[in-house]
Amino acid sequence: MKDYDKTDWITSAKTLSEALPYLKRYDSATIVIKLGGAAMSNIENLSSFARDIVLMKQCKVNPIIIHGGGPMINNALNKWGIDFNFVDGKRVTDKKAVKIVEMVLSGDLNKNIVSSINNQGGSGVGISGKDASLVICEKDNPELGYVGKPIHINTKLITTLVENDFIPVISPIGTNEEGETFNINADTMAGTIASALKADRLLLLTDVSGVKDNSGNKIEKASTQAIKKLIKENVIKDGMIPKVNTAIDSIEKGVRAVVILDGSIQNACLLELFTDHGVGTLIRKELN
Repeated sequence: MKDYDKTDWITSAKTLSEALPYLKRYDSATIVIKLGGAAMSNIENLSSFARDIVLMKQCKVNPIIIHGGGPMINNALNKWGIDFNFVDGKRVTDKKAVKIVEMVLSGDLNKNIVSSINNQGGSGVGISGKDASLVICEKDNPELGYVGKPIHINTKLITTLVENDFIPVISPIGTNEEGETFNINADTMAGTIASALKADRLLLLTDVSGVKDNSGNKIEKASTQAIKKLIKENVIKDGMIPKVNTAIDSIEKGVRAVVILDGSIQNACLLELFTDHGVGTLIRKELN
């Protein structure tokens, strides 16, 4: 594993002695990271992300990556002439579309992330929710077609990989009890896995800076109750709804905190975990 300088990204620390408390903050912590498709569309961003993940592993953090791939799926469906639309921020997926979705997510896309991590000296392993029955799901909503809602996570597979110093990279595909394939919203899958593992942090990397208030300004910190109020007031809407609902559900099921942040920011994960100011919207059950 390459030995990176652990201080060059800590912009708020002037000396290594000041940086050390940040590096130890998440010693042995489980950090589940949802990597959005927009954050993966740029090779330079993906390489930077992979470098950060390898450095996190060096800092004794245990990162687990669940990736989306919305823009890539859109391109593939358009190429195959398959129409699609969304309901409450989730893609409607018929039987023909789910085959394309699986091909995109579990194929080159997953392997590109794994290769990027391995090129930086890490030990990435690409899997999908279908491997070793990692994710068993049921139909989420009849309107959505073959979109699954996770009901069981095989945590043994994930913990075995982590305990052997591998970095799991998971595509959001699962099966039901009958073996049918389902597309799973990546935010939902990341939240369910984080909950099953009782993760210290769930980082939802997207293409926006965080949750916005009614004036369009980023909210730095919020309680789950405050987020529910913003949903009710229609301040939070469209594609942000699945993200904040995932955050609320994850926290209620044991995840310590969730952060929604812009994955295109250089060193976004490191800045969020290892500095005081962070870069996204931090959501907790209650704010201290």
